[in-house]
Parts: sequence; C-alpha cells; structure tokens
Amino acid sequence: MPSQLAESMGKLDWSTLQQSLDRIGYAKLPPLLSTIDCREIIGTYDSQEQFRSTINMARYRFGIGEYKYYDAPLPSLLQELREGLYPELAKTANRWLEQLRREAEYPATLTEFLHACHEEKQTRSTPLILKYEAGGYNCLHQDIYGKVFFPFQVVFALSQQGEDYNGGEFLLVEQRPRAQSQGHVINLEQGEGLIFPTHYRPVLGTRGYYKNTLRHGISIITSGTRYSLGIIFHDAK
Repeated sequence: MPSQLAESMGKLDWSTLQQSLDRIGYAKLPPLLSTIDCREIIGTYDSQEQFRSTINMARYRFGIGEYKYYDAPLPSLLQELREGLYPELAKTANRWLEQLRREAEYPATLTEFLHACHEEKQTRSTPLILKYEAGGYNCLHQDIYGKVFFPFQVVFALSQQGEDYNGGEFLLVEQRPRAQSQGHVINLEQGEGLIFPTHYRPVLGTRGYYKNTLRHGISIITSGTRYSLGIIFHDAK
C-alpha cells in the first residue's frame, strides 16, 4: 500500500509546477507534510545519533542559527521525499540544460544520480533540519557541495508562521546580467514546500537562453522558533 505521502506526491500537478519554475524560477508545493509529520521531524532534532554534523551558523558567519545534516540511512519520510520528488525535477533539469544547448545529464532515478555523486567521492548525505530563534537569520548562499550537484532543491516549513514564530521569510535573490538583482519574499504555511534553483536558471533573451544566478536565505526571525527541512538531492564531498 502506498503511503499517504506517496499518494500526495503522486497527485502533484507537475505541468503547473514546471511552468512556475520556467516563469518565475520557483514553485510552491501544497502541504505534503501533515502537522504530525512536521512534529515528528522536529522531534528528531535532539536525537544526535540521527545526524552526521551540526553547524553553528554564527561560527562560519553564515547567519545566526543552527542546522544539522542527517546521517545515512535517512529517516524514511525524508528518503521518500527525496526519491519521490527527484524524477520529475530531473526532467525539468534536463530540459533546462537543453535550453542552454547542453546535453541532458540527469538520470531518471535518484539512485542513479547518487551513484554519479559517489564516483566523485561525494558520499555524505545532505538533507538537513534548520533551527532559528528570535534574532536568527540565514545569509544569502548556494548549497553546492562538490563537482556534481542537482539544479533544484526543496525546503519545507515545519513551523507555522504567525503561531510558532514571526518574521523569518524565505528570500530568493536572482542576479540578472547587466541589470539590478531581483528579490522574492516567500512565505510557506506549515507542511508546504518550495522548489527553487540550487545555482542558476535559464531565462529567454533576444539571443536565446542565458543563465541567471540565484541565492537564497532567511530574513530575521523577530520572535519564536522556526524549524524547516531542506531536501538537497546531491551528496557532499
């Protein structure tokens, strides 16, 4: 029997999601995670044996907050998200490569893609949980951990804005050649997800497609505690 999560992912309207990615560079997912799912994921935060690494963001001047990378094997729900979302995103990734006059290079399954990562000695798992308290934030950045990287990642809101915390909007900034950068401020309800580019996206210009570079971050949390889940598809070196 397929799980409730698998059924929800199976009902996603990928045509509309891909149109959104092409048009504005990101796409919101409906609430794939239930309130119980969110609480269970948050509950793993203090279970240190489930993580391979803990990062104090202030130490590295990444911002103010903390995040933890899950160790392999991943919790079943995270593995299901990673495997379930990858195939359709791989189709979009290959289409974007073709628009940029490059050959398709992303295989149909996550297992095949991770094999390519491991051949480049990228073997450390990358899905992570992030925690911010009042005054916390995340500087604009990209999550690229080696030569092989997947051009999309997904973040899920585990906490409810306006109830568990205030502030803490998701920021996506797009650098446009010979023009001012464009910023997006995106709010997610608990359980909702956001697909966004890891590095760049193709944009159609007068001479064909060109690359716009993107970075993402989190604005300052003004009160409460904010948890989120990051699904990154490539492994790290």
